[in-house]
Amino acid sequence: MSEGLARKLGSLPKTSEGVFSYANVDQLEKSFLRQRKRLAHKLGNPRLVSIYMHTFRHWKATTKYYRTRGVLYVMQFLGHKKIKNTLLYVQLTNSIFQDRDDKYICKVAKTAQEAVQLVELGFEYVTGEYHDGGKLFKKQKLLYLGSQS
Repeated sequence: MSEGLARKLGSLPKTSEGVFSYANVDQLEKSFLRQRKRLAHKLGNPRLVSIYMHTFRHWKATTKYYRTRGVLYVMQFLGHKKIKNTLLYVQLTNSIFQDRDDKYICKVAKTAQEAVQLVELGFEYVTGEYHDGGKLFKKQKLLYLGSQS
């Protein structure tokens, strides 16, 4: 979450523990279903009606596994007790991203401050110093549903 978004959310009036104040989960789900149906009609895309709240959990877990390749990390992130339940996301990742090459953005940090900035932006340290004093960092390019790159 960006600092700007955190500031905006922090400035909202605090009328409940959550960010959005729905009396109950059923009200939130009904609102989501209504908006989903309206958007599917507006965009002429009936496939949108097959998206449920739990679909977002599956997508988050699948992309998290794709980026980290850490099945135990995803298992802990989701709160699964059995690894068998988490292996579904390994299969989904292999199925969805089978034709895609891992593509990275690479950056060189020449100072400790530059390295700190890159790590804060989500870059991962790759190798040690080169003859010019630089250190190599990489960050996987984000993939969006439907993109071919």
